[in-house]
This record gives sequence, structure tokens and C-alpha cells, in this order.
Amino acid sequence: MSLGGKKIGFIGGGAMAEALITGLTFAELVSAQQILVGDLSDQRRAYLKEKFSVEVTTDNSAVVKNSDIVILAVKPFVMSEVLEHVGNGFSPAQTVVSIAAGITTKYIEKFLTGQVPVVRAMPNTPALLGAGATAVCCGQWAVGQHQELALVIFGAVGRAVPVPEKLMDAVTGLSGSGPAYMYLIAEALADAGVRMGLSREVALTLSSQTMLGAARMILETDRHPAMLKDMVTTPGGTTIEGLFALEMSGIRAALYRAVEKACRRSGELSGEDK
Repeated sequence: MSLGGKKIGFIGGGAMAEALITGLTFAELVSAQQILVGDLSDQRRAYLKEKFSVEVTTDNSAVVKNSDIVILAVKPFVMSEVLEHVGNGFSPAQTVVSIAAGITTKYIEKFLTGQVPVVRAMPNTPALLGAGATAVCCGQWAVGQHQELALVIFGAVGRAVPVPEKLMDAVTGLSGSGPAYMYLIAEALADAGVRMGLSREVALTLSSQTMLGAARMILETDRHPAMLKDMVTTPGGTTIEGLFALEMSGIRAALYRAVEKACRRSGELSGEDK
């Protein structure tokens, strides 16, 4: 689906908004003239205007009035304040996309008048480098075309997939929090390399590049991780010894628990109405 001549408005001009603007303009899905950003920070507005030549404003109502797609890129704790101010300005002809963690489509819809389509997205921080993982889900008035719009937008900063909203806490526990798990693993591998005599710089380069390469092998060969693992594992060799040590240490169970704990915490933070 093409974004065509649609005007995209951002309420909030922080790091994730910047990442999306970068992806959208780099992929030529929209031009700078089709983007309007609302932010209260004079410094942030000046920066975005200078970097992207986009239109900026302090008036969130103007963003709503002049946009076909409005991306709510504010922190969860200010969402109610923002929506109380601009919620009645939306129309069913628009699409609202929220990237606020833990804020449900039902919660957003309470502030809107009429059957306004709402799509909720959960991106992660590698979107800042165009390598994000994002899940999107639809509110009660959003249909396939609104979901496709969101998938195109977040596909500009990585990979995007649709999920039912009831699984968004699981998404948060897996890919939302997941980069932190990977950083911990990369650090631990580098520490192990240092223990075996490598310099810190070399060990960290090798561990992080190994993680990048392994991830690309999964995504680009379309082979199951178990098959790729077996390709590296020679009978009686070094890799099987390392894998045995990891299994003895319960690495699978530890990762299961990490995702489960983060998922449950996401549900606790969001509550029933958010």
C-alpha cells in the first residue's frame, strides 16, 4: 500500500518520531512537505525543521486538523492530557496510530468522537537505526486498510507484523524489552572473550557482530534456528561443548522466564483501561 499524498502528523517529536520521519522520507514514502510535527520544545522543533525541512508547530490541534494520519508519539503518562485537549478534533476519515507503551486502543477511543480508526503499535529502539521490530493491532473501528497503513509506516524502520491486541503484552516482553536481553548476552560473551585473553575492544566487536550475523542468517535464509545451529555444530567439536554448557546452565528456561516476567509486568502497568 502506498501512502500517496497523505499528510502525516506527529504529536510528539522525540527519538521515535525522528526515526519514523527518517525512515519514511528515506524510503520516499512521503515527502518532507507531507509531515507536520507538534512538540512543545523549541529546541526539538528547530532541530527537526533543520534536519528534515518538515513543518513544525506547538499546536497539537493544528496537527490533528491538518493530518490524514496522526501518530501519537508521546509518553504514556501524558497521553490522557494530550487526548483531553485534541480528542474531539478527530474524524472517522483519519487514522490514529499510537506508539505509547501500555496504552490500549480502547483507552484512546474513549477520548475520540465517533468511529475513529485507532491502531496501536509497539516498536523497539533499534528502529532508530532502521532495524526495528514492530507489532501493530487494530481498535474496534480500524479495518484492514488502517492496519496496512501502519505496517507500511513501521516497515520503513525495520520489520512490522500484525497481532491481536490481547498479545501486545507478549510483544512487549519479547521484542519491546528484547534489545536489553541481547545487550546483556553481547556483554556476557565479550566478558568471556576477555577472560580468555582477548582485548575488550576485539571481544565486544566479535560478540556484537556475531549476534548481528546470526540474526541476519535467520531472517535472510528463512531457515529455522535449529537448522542453522546444526550447521555450526560438528560432532565432538567445540560448538557442541559450548551448547552443552548453555543447556546445563538453563539458558532456554532463563529466556522463557525473562519474556514471561516482562509480559506480566506490561499487563500490570497497562491495567484494564489503558
